[in-house]
Amino acid sequence: MSLPVRAFLFDLDGVIADTTEYHYRSWKRLAEEEGLPFTRADNEALRGLSRRASLNQLLREQPLDEATAQAWMARKNAYFSSYLEQMTPADLLPGVAQLIDEARAYGLKTAVASSSQNAKRVLERLGVLDRFDVVGDALCVANTKPAPDIFLWVLERLSVPPQAAVVFEDSAVGVAAARKAGCWVVGVGSADLGGAHLLLPTLAAAHVEAILGALAASGASLNLTGPE
Repeated sequence: MSLPVRAFLFDLDGVIADTTEYHYRSWKRLAEEEGLPFTRADNEALRGLSRRASLNQLLREQPLDEATAQAWMARKNAYFSSYLEQMTPADLLPGVAQLIDEARAYGLKTAVASSSQNAKRVLERLGVLDRFDVVGDALCVANTKPAPDIFLWVLERLSVPPQAAVVFEDSAVGVAAARKAGCWVVGVGSADLGGAHLLLPTLAAAHVEAILGALAASGASLNLTGPE
């Protein structure tokens, strides 16, 4: 099968920048205020989930009326927003900017597909918003990961079919969503991402040709002409 790759799609949290600590502090603060248990292990289980899905995990099936749920999520986001003010381009994860620039030099389209509602603001703080052709976040679709909707939304705006896109994800729900969308998936990090076509511990030394070569070895011929 011939597969001309045309786009790289990146998750945000844990792939482009490590915002895990900010999310942990925000949820932890809310949990302590409301007398709920919340550990770092609990925070790891929230990777890739939307704000509402994360709140549901925090509640552990404890009932909560909608008005209160909305108020709690707004409070958590206010805490997270205050932490974002500390973020600078130095918080980009190693190798990310270089891989994005290399992909664009090859003529690939680049995009972000995130479950966060703060994606554009984070990218602005990191100084990389202009490196992406499309930014999709939780506000763009009704169903967030593990539904494939955010990837399909982004791909439609890129005019790229799923089979011509490579997705970079660090969470199991993100990998599942990308696979459902029909994309190639590169799992990033140390989490159990067995559904990915390729696993990388980090993007620190990642290069376009090496990634495509490894994906090709997994069962398809990926075609790319090289830098323009």
